[in-house]
Amino acid sequence: MALRFQSNYDFTDVPIPTTRQHPPPPTGATIKRAKTLTKPERSVAPVPLINPPTLLQTSGQPVKQPSPDDYNGSTGWKIFSNIVTFWAPGFLLSSLGGMKDKNIQQAWREKITLCFIIALMCALVGFATVGFQKVLCPQTDASLSKFLRVGSKAGSVSVLGEIYNATSAQSPAGVDLSALATSQGGQDITYLFQRSASDFKACNNLKFLAATDNPCADPCPLPALKTAATYKTLNLQHTDYIAGYDWDQVATTANYFVLDGAVLNLSPYMKLHPSPVASDNVDRAIRTVLARDATASGKDATRLFYNRPDLQSAVGCLKSRYLAGNIDKITPGCFVSSLFLYAGLIVILGLVMIRFAMACVFNWFLSERLAGPPNSHELNRSAISPAVMPEGANLSVDNKGGTAPWAVTGKKANKVVKSPRSIASSSSATLINSDASAPIMSLAQIGAELFAVCLVTCYSEGEESLRTTLDSISVTDYSDARKLLFIVADGMITGAGEKKSTPDICVSLLEADPRFGNPMPMAYNAVGSGSKAQNRAMVYAGHYTVAGRRTPTVIIVKCGTEAEAASDKKPGNRGKRDSQLILMNFFSRVTYNDRMTPLDFDLFRKIHILMGVTPDFFEVVLMVDADTKVFPSSLKHLVNCMHHDQMIMGVCGETRIANKRQSWVTAIQVFEYFISHHLAKAFESVFGGVSCLPGCFSMFRLKARKTTGDDWVPLIIKPEIVKEYSQSQVTTLHQKNLLLLGEDRFLTTVLIRSFPNRKMMFLPQARCRTIVPDTFSILLSQRRRWINSTIHNLMELVLVRNLCGTFCFSMQFIVFMDLLGTVVLPIAISLTYALIVGMAISPPKDFEQAIPLMLLGAVLGLPAVLILITTRKVVYVFWMLIYLLALPVWNLILPLYAFWHFDDFSWGETRKVEGEAKDEGHGHGGGDVGGPAVPMRRWEDWERSRLRKLKREERRRKDLERSHPGGFFQGDREFLAAPDTRSMYDGSDSFSVASSDDDHWGTQIGGYNEHSAAYPPPPVGLVPQGLDTVATVGGAELEAMLESGFDDREKRTPPNSTYVPRYQLSDGSTAQLHSVGGNGYSPLARSSSPGPNPMSPTSPLAISGESRPGARQNERYGPLGPLDPSARF
Repeated sequence: MALRFQSNYDFTDVPIPTTRQHPPPPTGATIKRAKTLTKPERSVAPVPLINPPTLLQTSGQPVKQPSPDDYNGSTGWKIFSNIVTFWAPGFLLSSLGGMKDKNIQQAWREKITLCFIIALMCALVGFATVGFQKVLCPQTDASLSKFLRVGSKAGSVSVLGEIYNATSAQSPAGVDLSALATSQGGQDITYLFQRSASDFKACNNLKFLAATDNPCADPCPLPALKTAATYKTLNLQHTDYIAGYDWDQVATTANYFVLDGAVLNLSPYMKLHPSPVASDNVDRAIRTVLARDATASGKDATRLFYNRPDLQSAVGCLKSRYLAGNIDKITPGCFVSSLFLYAGLIVILGLVMIRFAMACVFNWFLSERLAGPPNSHELNRSAISPAVMPEGANLSVDNKGGTAPWAVTGKKANKVVKSPRSIASSSSATLINSDASAPIMSLAQIGAELFAVCLVTCYSEGEESLRTTLDSISVTDYSDARKLLFIVADGMITGAGEKKSTPDICVSLLEADPRFGNPMPMAYNAVGSGSKAQNRAMVYAGHYTVAGRRTPTVIIVKCGTEAEAASDKKPGNRGKRDSQLILMNFFSRVTYNDRMTPLDFDLFRKIHILMGVTPDFFEVVLMVDADTKVFPSSLKHLVNCMHHDQMIMGVCGETRIANKRQSWVTAIQVFEYFISHHLAKAFESVFGGVSCLPGCFSMFRLKARKTTGDDWVPLIIKPEIVKEYSQSQVTTLHQKNLLLLGEDRFLTTVLIRSFPNRKMMFLPQARCRTIVPDTFSILLSQRRRWINSTIHNLMELVLVRNLCGTFCFSMQFIVFMDLLGTVVLPIAISLTYALIVGMAISPPKDFEQAIPLMLLGAVLGLPAVLILITTRKVVYVFWMLIYLLALPVWNLILPLYAFWHFDDFSWGETRKVEGEAKDEGHGHGGGDVGGPAVPMRRWEDWERSRLRKLKREERRRKDLERSHPGGFFQGDREFLAAPDTRSMYDGSDSFSVASSDDDHWGTQIGGYNEHSAAYPPPPVGLVPQGLDTVATVGGAELEAMLESGFDDREKRTPPNSTYVPRYQLSDGSTAQLHSVGGNGYSPLARSSSPGPNPMSPTSPLAISGESRPGARQNERYGPLGPLDPSARF
C-alpha cells in the first residue's frame, strides 16, 4: 500500500546523470555556465511519484490517458484487501451499501482491511500487556505470593507441601510436634502419618517399588494422612501457604531432589530400601540423582525423568506420594515474563525520559541560539547572488555567468558602470556589491533580513479574522522592504454568516497601487481533473497599511473559468493545496527560468515593481492560515533560524489557542497543543526531523545555498517536489488520505523523503495564536482528517532509511513508535483505565506489581514538570488536568471515529460556506478539459510580447496624435502619454511591429504599463519626509533611468492633457471614474478602472523638473536596482 511498493513506476522520469565538467573560472569567483537541458538534481534519482504518468509510446500512437477507474496502487495490497473482505461481494456493496462506483468499493475494502490490521495490532498489544504473563507464568499469583520459605517461620510444619500452624498442636505419645515446628519451621512431617499405597491413585497400575511398597512398614505414629479429623485432633491449623525451598536447601538436605519444580522427600523410601533394587529403573534413577554432586547439578531430576518414557510415567506418582514442597524461585516461563516486563519498563521509561530530557535541552539551549540574530562570522560567509540561477537552469546561449535573463541587460551590460546614485527602493539599495564582475558576495551584503514571502490562504474567513492575520504580519519586527504579503483567495466564496465574499473582503483591505489598474483573469493549470484542471485568477497588487506600516501585497483571487463561473456554486475553488502550488510553481519557474503561465508572468511583473527586486531574490516563504495571529517577533526569529543553519529547510513555531475559554471543546485542546509542540516537536528537533510542520504557521526555504556558497539548491520549489505535490489523479485510499486530507503534513513528508539529510525544526520563540474548533462536531471532523493523514504519512516516513540516527536512537525508530502509538490508542486508554481500577481494588504489594503504575505516572507526570520548566506558568497544570479528564475523547472516541472513516475524503464541518452541502474533495471535475490549453512560455517570450503590445499602443498613439493635435480620448486610455519601451529585447523581436497588431499573446498579458511615467508609484511610507532630504531628478531623465539608462534616443515627456489619465491601457474597458472604490479598485463584479491616486511629492521617489546634478548620459542604471551580478551594486 505504501508508495514505494508501486510497480508502475515511469522509468523515463529517471534523471540523466550530468557528467559535464566545468572549466575553472578565469578570474575571481565568477561562474561560467553554458546552456544545458538538465537540472542540478538530475544526478539523483527522484522520489517516486504518487501517480506516475503513463509511459510514452514511441510507435507514433497517441498516449493513452489514465482512466479514473484505473487502480494504480499495489496489486498485492488490493488482493489482500479483497481476501479480508471476501464476505462482502461487490453486488452486495452495490445493492445494499449504495456503492455503485468501483473505486468507492475498493476504498471501503481498504478501510475494512486497515481496521482489521489495527484491531490485530491492538490485540497484540493487549496480549503483550496482559496475556503474555498469564501464558508464560500462569501460577504467578497462586505460587509466588503464597510460598512460605521452609525455616523462615517457626511454629509451622508442612504436610504434602502445605503449611500448617503448629503453635498449639496436640502432640500424641512419641511425637513432639511443637519441637519439630520450632527446630525448623515448615519442615516436612508427611512420613509420620499413617498411609498406604492405595491412598495415592496416581500410583495405581505401576510396578516399581517406589509406588507399590508399604510406606508405613515401620510404624507411623500419627493418624491417617488424608482424614480431616486427624488434623482437628492434632489441632493443626491449615494455612494458605505452600512450603517453599530454594536450590541451596535442596542441595544440602539428604534424600531431597527436585522433579518438575516440586521438591520430593525420598527419606522414607531410602530408609525402606537402603540398597539398590535390581531391575528397577525408577530406583536406579532416584539413586543416580541423589548421588550427584549437589553443587554441580542442583539435584534436579526433571530432565532425566522426562527424557525416558519408562521413567516419565512415574513422575505423577512420585510427586503425589513424596511431595515436600515447591521451589519458590521463579520458573523459566515466569523468568521470561519478568524479563519482558523489565525490558518494557526500561524501553518505555527510557523513551519517556529521553524525550523529556532532550525536549528540555532543546528549549533551554538550542532554540535560543537558533532564534538569536546571526553573528558577523555567519554574515561574512561567501554566498551566491540571488540573481544567479541554479546549475542546469534554462539560460540563453550567450549567458556564461548563470544570471537570470531579467538581470542581464544585453550588449549594454558590457559598458562600464560608474556607480550612479540609486533611486531604487530600499530593498535593492541594500544589496551592495563592491566586486562588479563577481556573482559571489557575502551574506552581509544581502543582510540579516532575507526576502520573505508571507503566504496567507483564505477560503471562507470573515473580515475580522483576515484583518487580524494581515495586521499581525504587517506589524512584525521585519522590514516592509523585505516581506511580501501573498494572499490567495480560494474561489468566489462567501463564508457562512458573511455579507461579502472572501475575495471582496481581501480586496477591500488593499490600498491599490496606481500603476496596475483593475486586473484581468489569468489562466493557469490547477490541481484538479477534467474540467477542473484549468483555472483563472486575478492578481491585485498594492500595499497593506496599518499602524504606520506599509507592506507590499499581492492578492490572487481564483475566479474559475468562464463556464465554471456561470454554473458552479464555488467557482475557482480548488483547495488549499492548489493555493500553495500557485506560489510553489511560480517560484520554481522563476528559479529555473522555466515556461510560465500568464498568471506567473503577471505575478512576476507586479512583484518586481512592488518589491524593487525580481522574485528570484526571495529565499523563504512563511505559510500562515487566515485565522492565525502572528506575534511581532516571530518572523524575525524564523528567518534567524534559517540564517544559522543552511541545512534547515523548514521550521515551525509554537501555535497557541486564541479562544481557549470559549467552550469545553476548546479547553481540552489547550494542553494538547502545548505538549505536541514543547515535548513532541522539541524532541524531534534534536534529530532535525519534525514530522509535521503545521500549515497554519510554518516557514520553508525556497532555495538554499550550497555549503561552498557557489550555487543554489532548490528545496520546496524543486521541480520533482512540485510535481509530486501537485498530483490530481489519485485513486487509492492511501493516496487520497495523503493528498486530500493533510496537505501540510504531506508537504513535510515529501521534503523529508527528498532531502533526508536536511533538517525540519521547531522554534518555540516564534509564536502565533489561532482559532480552534469550538464545537464537538467540528473537532470530530478536524481530527478525523488529522489522524488519518498522520497514519498514512508516518507509513511513508517509516520507509525512509537514511534519517538521522541509528537503531533505537534514530528518527526512523521514533517515527515507527509514533505510528504504533497512534494506531493502538484505543487499546492503550482501555488498558490504562483497567490498570487504574485494578490498582484501586488491589494495591500493589511488590515492585513488579508497581511497574505499570510507575510507567503511567511517568507518562502523565513528566509533562507537568515540563510545563513548569518551559513556561513557568502553573495555570498550564490546570489545563493539563482538563486534558486528562478528556483522555477518553482523545484516545478512544476520536481515533475510532477516524479509523472507521478512512474512506471519507471530505473536509466535513471544518470550513462551511453559505449554502454548501457535503463536498467530495477538491479538484474532482467531471468531463474533459474545456477550452484551449494554458499557454506556457518563458519570461523572454512573454517580455517580447509585452513590448510588442506596448509598441502597438504607442504607434496607435502617434497616429492619433498626428490626426488630432488637440488630444484624443477613447474609453479609459490616454494615448498621448507615450510609454517608454526600450529594452534589451527590442532588437531580438523576430516579428515586425507592423505585422504584430494581431498578436494573439497580447490578450494573455496584463493591460498596464508599470514603467509609465504618467502613473508614478505610491509613497513607500506613511510618514512623509522633508523636501531637503529628497534627491530630485527631471521627468525625462527619470523616464530614461527607469527603463534602460541614457542613450541617443529622443526623450519624451507626457504632454499636457485635459483628460484624466487612466491606469489601464488594455482594450475594451469603458467604465468611468465614478465606479472606483475607495481603495482604488472597483468591485469584483464589475469591469472598471480605478481612479487616480497621485503620489506625494515629498516621497523619496518624488520627481521634479530639475535635473539631478552630475547625471551622465552613458550611465546604465536599472529601475529597480542592479540585479545583474556583473553590474556594480
